[in-house]
Amino acid sequence: MNSFQRIRQFITIDLWRTSGNDITSGTKRIIYAALKTIVLSIRGFVNKDLNIRASGLTYSLMFAIVPILAMVLAVAKGFGFAEIIEQELNDSFLGQMNMVPMIMGFVERYLSTAQGGAFIGVGLLILLWAVYSFFRTLEQSFNGIWNVNKSRSVTRQLMTYIFILFLIPILMVVSSGLSIFFNTAAESVAHVSTFRFMHRGFVKFLSFFFAWAVFTWMYIAIPNTRVQFRSAVIPGVVIGTLFQLLQMLTVYIIVFLGRTSVIYGAFASIPLLLTWLQWSCLMLLTGAQMSYSIQNKEEFEYETELNTMSRRYKDYVMLYLLSVIIRRFESDQPAQTVRELAQEHHLPTRLVSRLLSRLTEIGILCEVRRDGVEEATYQPALDTHLITLSMVYERIDEQGTELFLTHTTDEMTAFWERFRVIREKLNAQGKIYIRDI
Repeated sequence: MNSFQRIRQFITIDLWRTSGNDITSGTKRIIYAALKTIVLSIRGFVNKDLNIRASGLTYSLMFAIVPILAMVLAVAKGFGFAEIIEQELNDSFLGQMNMVPMIMGFVERYLSTAQGGAFIGVGLLILLWAVYSFFRTLEQSFNGIWNVNKSRSVTRQLMTYIFILFLIPILMVVSSGLSIFFNTAAESVAHVSTFRFMHRGFVKFLSFFFAWAVFTWMYIAIPNTRVQFRSAVIPGVVIGTLFQLLQMLTVYIIVFLGRTSVIYGAFASIPLLLTWLQWSCLMLLTGAQMSYSIQNKEEFEYETELNTMSRRYKDYVMLYLLSVIIRRFESDQPAQTVRELAQEHHLPTRLVSRLLSRLTEIGILCEVRRDGVEEATYQPALDTHLITLSMVYERIDEQGTELFLTHTTDEMTAFWERFRVIREKLNAQGKIYIRDI
């Protein structure tokens, strides 16, 4: 086996046969977790067509960018800091492209149209619909990455989106206020070169910190599922940093590649804006995929083996978990979640989740809520003195639909009757209590 084959073997199989609980070295555990996150992120990028999703999101954002800025400026005017928001836009990538005056003109005309005469209702509805449509598209993209099929209610969507529109100008004002404070302090001690250096560094750090906070919050709030903070903050910092670097790179391109104005004339800013929006949306969705990979990497352990697992070995693990749950219940120990059972017994989280769900569906186990634990825990749904091996197998055999074929031969019908008698005899021989295994 050559080096390439060994690397491929490690990435596709060996890496996923190693659980974080089996690694004693903290450094090695971090390296393995990082490798799993990278592999799952690349796989999700390809399998979930993030590039196509980013293109659709860019198209939606192009229609919503002016209404979003109009809403942000309307909020800013209400609090009396519209000039600060405009200054922040001038300091951004859009300011370097000399697009802020044009955008501000669009926004002013948009707001005046929405407030004017007979069109006040229609204008306001168009504004709100454009903003809502973009955020709904963004939420659907995030839900697709997280494999969430159900969106949150319209009321919760509106509350989340309105909070975002309030949060962005507030963060911009806080960032601008801190910059002004340090500028004032720097002027008072301008003769101290060390302070001037620290001031420039802190102002630059503020812009990065603002991006980190916004991306982290979006990865937590937008998907319609519970996202852990540690799963959101890492991609939030990574993507926030890349977003700031993208702005710097774009400004560099604008300065040193001024030929675009010769080629496109007055429309030179449009292709640059579209490229920037496309890459920004692509990075945003890539961060969401990273967040999903960090939180769910344990579910992909032993993925190849789980897809080819024998019925006997699957039954063995299922009955073992059932016996553990029964013993804990009889000894008055607290019920455990899927993750707790998987970690304690060194089992793949996905396998434990599937088996416990199956036992719950056939009425052997039931889900209960433990105080202080958000995830469901599992305990017996029946008297433990009644749960036998034959009962478990019988309920598994009877789960699902039967006799749905409308055109069967007499030979098949007779065979079905003989088959049922044989299975009942086999199950009758299994009068073994799970608690005694």
